[in-house]
Order: sequence, then structure tokens, then C-alpha cells
Amino acid sequence: MALLTFKGGIHPDDGKSLAKDKAIVEVKPKGDLVYPVSQHIGAPANPVVAVGDHVLKGQMIAEAGGFVSAPIYASVSGTVKAIAPHLNPTGGRVNSIVIENDGEYKEVEYPEVTPLEDMSKEDILNAIGTAGVVGMGGAGFPTRVKLSPKEPEKIDYIIANCAECEPYITADYRTMIETPEKLVGGMKIILRLFDNAKGIFGVEDNKPDCIEKLKELTKDEPRIEVMALKTKYPQGGERQLIYATTGRAINSAMLPADAGCVVDNVATMVSVYQAVVEGKPSMERVVTVSGDAVAEPGNFRVPFGMNQQELVEAAGGFKTEPEKLISGGPMMGFAMFTVDVPVTAPTTVATESETKASFMFGIFPSLSTIPARDAVPTSVPMVSNISMIQNVMMSEIAVNHPILMKSLKSNLNSVVSAISLNCGTNEAVASDAKGFVPKNIASPTQ
Repeated sequence: MALLTFKGGIHPDDGKSLAKDKAIVEVKPKGDLVYPVSQHIGAPANPVVAVGDHVLKGQMIAEAGGFVSAPIYASVSGTVKAIAPHLNPTGGRVNSIVIENDGEYKEVEYPEVTPLEDMSKEDILNAIGTAGVVGMGGAGFPTRVKLSPKEPEKIDYIIANCAECEPYITADYRTMIETPEKLVGGMKIILRLFDNAKGIFGVEDNKPDCIEKLKELTKDEPRIEVMALKTKYPQGGERQLIYATTGRAINSAMLPADAGCVVDNVATMVSVYQAVVEGKPSMERVVTVSGDAVAEPGNFRVPFGMNQQELVEAAGGFKTEPEKLISGGPMMGFAMFTVDVPVTAPTTVATESETKASFMFGIFPSLSTIPARDAVPTSVPMVSNISMIQNVMMSEIAVNHPILMKSLKSNLNSVVSAISLNCGTNEAVASDAKGFVPKNIASPTQ
């Protein structure tokens, strides 16, 4: 049977071999922990602690600031040291709660959990909201809100984004290998909210072991199907994933719910399971630290608030001084000027480099790097015509983000210049890039 996919896409070197076989390692922080009250989409959380208060792991330190918001919990025990603006991964300074870690990790006594079969839909939604679960694939949208569409009866598909198409990132892969039962459990919980929905696990075919595990766990679940997707970027993009798994297309004016779909990623579904079945708030996540700039690439379970410098140290530190820091993967990451920032719910990480390291550290589950211009190996696919890159980018923005078009247009020349500076203008147009360019721009044959 043909693999499910979408039209177009590219095939960058995925770099996943560096960390995919490294089991998840739990890391405990050493220094202070910083919790930005704005680490999710929506209203900032409101601190409910004061400087000098002693807190326990699992204790709420900030309550949701509105319906579209999420509470924040301490991931260690210790003393509230400050409530003040601090640098966050995106480079802004936001109000944050700083906790001095006492190293004891004393935890609160969690309320007794109601058996799932005895919970109403509202009970489930409240448990997810109270636990502070937000989208952990990068957006940070409060999950309770996402799972509360106006017309739940019109939701036909709950899609688990198991593609993990971003190069270098292997956090979701390791989660599916090590704790697939929690992922499946999270899907079953969400399906209880939507009577007419079918659950889909969309997994790229470069993860056959994950596909096998999920199929085994769901073989007796008539409402759940595991679908193998063609390995191609951006297979994990929300629109591309929905089209590949359901055949439904959505435009820039639509939300997935408008097409009868709800999409959540692996880490988010695991957090839903932990919130509802285990009664634990969202306090940690798995991230990948990878790339040849890093001494020991791997996957780590880390608490929210931990300094990302400690995360780098957990991976053995840098083998060579980074030339560039980027949060996220090489395709969707953004530049950083320091790793002296906290891990937050949307954090991920990845790095790769040649000679001088260009390091990408992640606000999605992984760290990655872009090589300096003189370090780009000839095997890296590049486009010969920089103006074509500009046209492609402008077309993509115009089609998918028309409202942003005007404000982004003035910045595009500098972006293209940066591409030229870092990647050069190799004359060979990679055959793997075929189909990515919009129809109105010359491109290789599909």
C-alpha cells in the first residue's frame, strides 16, 4: 500500500542517528529554576506565591490568568527567591518566578485520582486544565481549550502527530519506544471527549519499530488506527498531517476543528495521560540535545525551569565553541544568543556542525545547528538561485500567512542574505527538493 503523504516537500538529512538510540536519561537541576509566567499562548499565569515562601515539587506557583491560559507548577522543592523579569528562550524578558532548589525534591501529596471510567467529560477537561497541560510541540496552546471546541460532535478525527519530521529531534521517537502505553492511554482519554471521533497515530515510515509497537497496543481498539506516513519534511506540519491522514485540506483561515480534526503531539498526549490517570501536573518534558557540536548527544527528561546551560552540560558540553545558537530544529528553529534561559513546556533541542559549530537548541523537543559557510559539506542540498529562495519564501508566506505578509516582507532581504552567507550558492539544485516550490515558480519536476 502506498505511503500516506502530501504533495511537495523536501528530504533534508535528518541527522537522527546521533541520538535516536540513546535512551532517555533523567536530569536533576543543580541551580535556581526560573518559571516564566508567559510560557504558553494566552494570558500570563498569575503568581500565587511570594518571595520567601517554601514550595514543594508539584505545588502550584501560578494560577491560570483566564480561560486561555495555564497554571504553572514547581518542578523542585525550595524557596521562592524572586519574582522578576527574566530572559526567556525567545529573547524577551518576562515576569518569572525564581526558585532556589534545595536539592531535596520533596513532593506534595496529590489528591486521590478518580478512576477514568467514573469521570465525566467535564471531569477530564478539568483535570487536564488544572494540570497545566499545554501543547508541547512548540506552540504552547492550552490543551484544555483545544479539546473544548464549540461543536465537539463534529470532530471526526483525533490525530497524534508522531511524525517528528524536524531533523535531529528524537525525543518523541524515544518516548514512543520507551513508554508507548502512556501515548496510547492519552489518545484513549481524548477519544472519551468526542463520541464520533476516530483516533489516528500518524508515524513516518522511518520509525518502523514505533509503528509496530503502536499497532500491537491498539490491535483491539476499533476506534484507533496507526498510519504509516512517507518520510518527508514537513510531514509533521499540521495541515500536511491532516491532509495525509484524512484527505481533508484546510486553508489559512481555518482551524483543524473546522475540518473536523484535533491534532496533538506525542508529548502532549503523554501529559494528558499523566494528568488524568496519574493525577500529576505538567512539570517536565523530554528534550533532545544532538549534533556534532555536542560531546554526547542524547535524550533527556528535564524539569521545567531548569537552566538550558545545565542541559548542555548533561550532554557532555560542547566539543567546539558554538558559532550560532538556535532554539528548535534546523528547519523551524530560531536564533538564540545564550543558553542561560530556562526549559519551558514547548522546549526541544538539536545540534549539528562541521568545523565551527552552529548550535541549535530547542524550544521543541530537540537541539540543532547550521554549519558555517566554509563548513557546509557538498552533500548538503542547496538551491543555486537565491532569488528563487526569496520567491518561494514569499509565496509560502502569502499563501499561508497573508496577514503577516506586509510586516515580514521588509525583513526578507536580510533573511535571504543570511542564507547566502551561511550556505553559499552551490550550483547543484538538490533533486530531493522537488515539488517544494509553488507552481508559479520554476522548479524541478515533481
